Amino acid sequence: MLRRFGLLVLIGGLLTAAIGYGAESAEVNLDYVAQRALERARTPFRSPRADLPKILNQDNLDYDKYREIRFRRDRALWAPEKLPFRIEFFHPGYLYQEPVHVNEFTPMHTQPIRFVQDFFDYGKLNIASQIPTKTGYAGFRVLYPLNQPGQLDELGAFLGASYFRLLGKNLRYGESARGLALDSGEGDRGEEFPIFTDWWLGKPGSGDDSLRLYAILDSVSCAGAYEFFIKPGETTTASIRVVLYFRETNAIAAVDKTRKPLKTIGLAPLTSMFWFGKDTERKFDDYRLEVHDSDGLLAHMGNGEVLWRPLDNPPATRHQVFHAPNIKGFGLLQRERNFAAYQDMFNLYHQVPSVWVEPQGNWGDGDLHLVELSTGYEGLDNIVAFWDPKERPAPLQPFRFGYTLHWEGGAADVKRSENRVVSTRIGPDTQFPGARQFVLDFDGPGFDKIPADQPPAAIAHCSDGGRIVDQLVLRNPYLGSWRVILKMLPDPGRHAAIDLRCSLLQGTNVVGETWTYQWSQP
Repeated sequence: MLRRFGLLVLIGGLLTAAIGYGAESAEVNLDYVAQRALERARTPFRSPRADLPKILNQDNLDYDKYREIRFRRDRALWAPEKLPFRIEFFHPGYLYQEPVHVNEFTPMHTQPIRFVQDFFDYGKLNIASQIPTKTGYAGFRVLYPLNQPGQLDELGAFLGASYFRLLGKNLRYGESARGLALDSGEGDRGEEFPIFTDWWLGKPGSGDDSLRLYAILDSVSCAGAYEFFIKPGETTTASIRVVLYFRETNAIAAVDKTRKPLKTIGLAPLTSMFWFGKDTERKFDDYRLEVHDSDGLLAHMGNGEVLWRPLDNPPATRHQVFHAPNIKGFGLLQRERNFAAYQDMFNLYHQVPSVWVEPQGNWGDGDLHLVELSTGYEGLDNIVAFWDPKERPAPLQPFRFGYTLHWEGGAADVKRSENRVVSTRIGPDTQFPGARQFVLDFDGPGFDKIPADQPPAAIAHCSDGGRIVDQLVLRNPYLGSWRVILKMLPDPGRHAAIDLRCSLLQGTNVVGETWTYQWSQP
């Protein structure tokens, strides 16, 4: 039974006003949320951790206890009306100590969704009565019949700081996106992690195939408004518009007097995992041949150049920066789609999404960043990619930008770059003592047109600290590709990273991708 004044939800046989209390007439849009973000930015940041009941602290709610708490699927938001999208909430506590407050909106009104203990099965835990209704949730997951009509699948999840993940059809969770990354990978300071603190979930109609969400992002340095327009499909897209307000110096100092001015403002950040792959120099004792959620960074530069940067698990943090004015797109891709490359029946790395960032409009001058952290296991997301604008926003002035995220499988991301670097292999060279040998394979329809007796020219460069001592280009008859062998000799005692780059030219034209890499002593 369902009655309307707001929404009354049937829980445990009783009608409980989980939604509807405190409703207001309002048109929820980006300006509505941006005004609230501006009000937030005018005052110092206040962490939602202060609102978490002590019973949910990590000292009281450890991993095993937290796993006992399960959301009751029949309590999902919009389930009584059998709408195409459903929302399930994550319980706060354990690692998730920053509760978020959730609202529902329609074209006419908005109203809070209070924390309801009866939404959850607590198992043997006897703590429900100690959690106030004003607590909030840790986050939420979105359900939708993505893979088969009439069968709900997990479409995405928004959980932890500003992290979120989405899925295209027949894909499994892999890399994540974030709302914003501040000072990521900077060695002289800690990273600042903004968090989504408030959400507005747009109630869909019975025939809708898209979902609109709004959020406030908050942090010591800034607050902002986010709009998400999510359209599920073979490739699931999330069109995102953002308005950021950076706090004034005195508001930042009120929270942290030691905080330095921001060095990098990471727009459209992506976070992934790379432990080892076919090009890895650091070998690990594991039965699998490759373990990664992404194997390379692809970038379409404003000048038309296409860069491919294979990922690595370095012995120490590497932070590579590419000047990228008016960037056309970038993404962390999973190009290896063959199960035989992984041999993992539990973590289906061949089915995780590639994620492509498509800027809306001209982002202007700025840099593309790639941060690679060292890791000894697959449980750490050690890869970060983002774009950093050259122009720094003025305090309390709106900084607007937009982009679309494409969560796609192998067939879709091939179209991003058909003439590509298909493999990178690295090893010692016997001809030049101390040199490293880079064996690159290029393949695609553009390379297929190059006559075997007219090999393309390899244009290779090496940054200070090393030099290219030999190179060779030849047709690989076994794979039908072109192979480039580069031999790089690092300077004696060199420990800092060395940048390498290689393009193939037919006449005066670059064919396909430019391979780029950053190497340091393994």
